[in-house]
Amino acid sequence: MKYRKFGKLGFNVSALGMGCMRLPTTDGIGYSPNVIEDGSIKLIRYSIDKGVNYLDTGYPYHGGKSEIVLGKALKDGYRNKVKVATKSPMMLVKQPEDFDSFLNEQLKRLQLEHIDFYLLHGIGRKSWKMIKDMDIIGKAEAAIKDGRIGHLGFSFHDDHSAFVEIIDGYDKWEFCQIQYNYMDTENQAGTKGLKYAASKGIPVVVMEPLLGGRLANPPKPILEIFKSYPKKLTPADWALQWLWAQPEVTLVLSGMGSIEQVDENVSSADRSALGSLTKDDMALLAKVKAKFLERAVIPCTKCNYCMPCPNGVHIPGNLDLYNNSAIYDDVNALKVVYLRFFNESNRASACTGCKVCESKCPQKIKISEWMPKVHEKLKQ
Repeated sequence: MKYRKFGKLGFNVSALGMGCMRLPTTDGIGYSPNVIEDGSIKLIRYSIDKGVNYLDTGYPYHGGKSEIVLGKALKDGYRNKVKVATKSPMMLVKQPEDFDSFLNEQLKRLQLEHIDFYLLHGIGRKSWKMIKDMDIIGKAEAAIKDGRIGHLGFSFHDDHSAFVEIIDGYDKWEFCQIQYNYMDTENQAGTKGLKYAASKGIPVVVMEPLLGGRLANPPKPILEIFKSYPKKLTPADWALQWLWAQPEVTLVLSGMGSIEQVDENVSSADRSALGSLTKDDMALLAKVKAKFLERAVIPCTKCNYCMPCPNGVHIPGNLDLYNNSAIYDDVNALKVVYLRFFNESNRASACTGCKVCESKCPQKIKISEWMPKVHEKLKQ
């Protein structure tokens, strides 16, 4: 296993961290609460034995079971070998006191007295305002002082300007976590956000390096591009090496659900190095990305000129989900996002066909015609 400095925290972290959001389940569904406990404990310990020393979980993962299973896996001396990261569920915090209530519950679930790395979960511009209004940062600082948590950071889902606002809004961030991969260089925090955080001396943890597995199992036209290249790596290996080649990336989380995935990713981490990809390698991945994007069927550029919708529909988000289902040939995963993370009023089904958005769209997309198709494809 290769290790990297975790900023200025005096800790060398494994290049590969384990995300505990896709543990083995009886129904084979990621995120399911039906976790196979013995198998998951075995898997977590196996990854630690292979050199992984950073384990990431969250309050809602696997319906709350992830923290419980992780706590059990850390028995028998494994706690002393790793750093544990979990997240305060900002989406559930309604009043300042909730921060401590959730933190204390998480400590009990994990059977720990101290959480090494604690994140404000999935925040963006709107939740950042709530965090400031409730002085959640003050609550977190008190938890650091009394020893319940070690280091404070945040995980992020919004646009680049919101990321900069959050980074600049608190001068004691010790790390952050962003979604990043070779397809998401301009989405969310993106490459600019990665470099901005690093310029501030803030270590960056990368999540979704394989886009929930979509980059590891690409459609046939993408596979053909990889197969035609002289250097023979798996699609997953290419995606991981692209990340590890960047000096601003501190560690990469992978939601590994099997021994085989751990072995493959640990092997990839063993071969990782800064600046390891050649110009030809980068050209290959640029070609792969272009081929992926060619598969989009709606010419939406996510300029947001169509927003706000008078009926509350998240127009670019719905169009993006539809496009992604075509780009990655993965409808089922996008159905989960549509039904779990889009409020009913934000879904395509809430479109009334008023066409106010269409007069604003620079691409002249017939949005009112696409919305019923989006809902039909993504509904259960």
